[in-house]
Amino acid sequence: VQLQASGGGLVQPGDSLRLACTTSDLTSDDWAIGWFRQAPGKDREFVAATSGRSSGKVYADSVKGRFTVSRDNAKNSAYLQMNSLKPEDTAVYYCAADRALIYSRLAYAGDYDYWGQGTQVTVSS
Repeated sequence: VQLQASGGGLVQPGDSLRLACTTSDLTSDDWAIGWFRQAPGKDREFVAATSGRSSGKVYADSVKGRFTVSRDNAKNSAYLQMNSLKPEDTAVYYCAADRALIYSRLAYAGDYDYWGQGTQVTVSS
């Protein structure tokens, strides 16, 4: 599976962005999709994820209520809608995929086998 994240950019605090993760094959409901981010000088951190068949979703506390993860299997795509962006959301955002990843492991980067190149999100006034 190949993945590519897109949709990043430079926005002001309070603005919104929608990131897209396009994949080579998301037609199977088994695929879990995760979003992670890495700010300069910091470790990669979990942002949000959607599981496969159960369609469960999980969010980091820092983005809960502001970000929404979704998927469209027919379009081989997943999305991260980011609202009320803050300067601390500035990072390179990555999407990742893994087949049959259970819900309790969605937040663990090491459990994902497939990663796309990131897209830069900068929130600054």
